[in-house]
Amino acid sequence: MKNQIRLAALVFGVLAVGYYLWHGLTSNDVFGWVGPQMALPIIALTIVPIVFAFTGDGIMSAFTGHNSSQYRNGLVGLGTVEGVRQTGVYLNEQPQVRIDFRVEGSDGKVFPSHAKMIVPLTQLALLRPGVVLPVRYLPGKTEKVEVDQSGDTTAAQDAMNAANIRKGFTTPAKLDIARRGIAAQAVVRSLSVPGEIRDGHTRLDLVLVVTRPDGSTFETRTEKFLAPAMVSLVQVGRIVGVHYLPDNEQEVVLSLPVNSSN
Repeated sequence: MKNQIRLAALVFGVLAVGYYLWHGLTSNDVFGWVGPQMALPIIALTIVPIVFAFTGDGIMSAFTGHNSSQYRNGLVGLGTVEGVRQTGVYLNEQPQVRIDFRVEGSDGKVFPSHAKMIVPLTQLALLRPGVVLPVRYLPGKTEKVEVDQSGDTTAAQDAMNAANIRKGFTTPAKLDIARRGIAAQAVVRSLSVPGEIRDGHTRLDLVLVVTRPDGSTFETRTEKFLAPAMVSLVQVGRIVGVHYLPDNEQEVVLSLPVNSSN
């Protein structure tokens, strides 16, 4: 769609200037170059730059709230922010930023990429290195991606689950507990660090006291691989969210946010 709009603007510009030149060169009137025919090239010289500016990366998405047509049905990957900088372009006083990503594709392959988008000033601080965002990408054209704006949380969660299984952070059985299990709260009674590290995530062995819906409690053990920035979420005494199946209370799955500023 973006390329079609730009092509239409260029065609209009060429035709407008071409008509003006043709009129001036073929007219026998001394004022052949001056008159209403001047309006077309003036309009073209105004419209073409505006069209190119407003169809730039991230601009159309800011207007529509959706991904561009090119990326709307692209594959969903997980983009880890590695850097953010403003491009100098503004829309309604909100800056356009370039986000450098390390993207893990749906096939598990990792590649560098970037995206440009309009970000409200109030949300700019949230785009810090380490934050994980769902992105849309095109196979064979991975140098650029778009942050997923479809609102399809299921696709993003599926991508996250598949990545965690590949890395050994979870299992299909644990994901089933997270889907079907009872949501509850638990208090961290103790934790230990065996020293195992996977993909920069440290294994933590936790002892939890889980509160059932009826108010009674039970104690269980579980393990979780966490990034260093999230270890503070499971310190002794912290309350965490968990899921469990009533017929197997010893298998508990923690529910922690993907991105945390704690």
